[in-house]
Amino acid sequence: MFTGLIETTGVLVELANRGERRVLSLTAAFQAGAVAIGDSIAVNGICLTVIAQQGDRFQFDVSPETVKCSGLATLRPGARLNLERALSFGGRLDGHLVTGHVDCTATLAEQSSQGNAVSIRFKLPAEHAAMLVPKGSVAIDGISLTVNDVGSDWFTVAIIPHTLARTTLQHATVGTLVNIETDIIGKYVARLVSPHRTSGGLTFEKLASHGFM
Repeated sequence: MFTGLIETTGVLVELANRGERRVLSLTAAFQAGAVAIGDSIAVNGICLTVIAQQGDRFQFDVSPETVKCSGLATLRPGARLNLERALSFGGRLDGHLVTGHVDCTATLAEQSSQGNAVSIRFKLPAEHAAMLVPKGSVAIDGISLTVNDVGSDWFTVAIIPHTLARTTLQHATVGTLVNIETDIIGKYVARLVSPHRTSGGLTFEKLASHGFM
């Protein structure tokens, strides 16, 4: 589990095919001893397990499902990556609950200055836009952000200078592909109520029968 607060950025070395699997290699300036084999690290919002380490170079296995759901395959060596180690038990949750399980990708459609912030609009598949609500949370390339507004296939966020300076969003332009993880609580609620959408709707009785009242 992660918080969506980026610790540092790393640099992609390669995403290489090793038989039926892929191995991602990157360099990152973690302090000595801060990362061990088997640790989980969110790489652009994707929860990956460290399988090898030598100095500041780290390797991770990447499954076909991860490649399919994320934008990893579009990255080239030298690309910068947002990195966050897993949340320690008892640690502060300053962002929101981020699992590192990417739902889809979105495309940066528009950006503009808004006071001291940058307003960015992203386009994404409608079924995933439905999981977002205004003033709710979303993880964009692993960054915990607040949703400003939502449409049928788009949403907007406002990025403050501190976030721009510490993450890869400072390099994002129109057309940039990003990984999206919607709020896990919203996904569970949607799963719970979906059977009732065609069976008379959600009623107080149904909520009570599922233990919500």
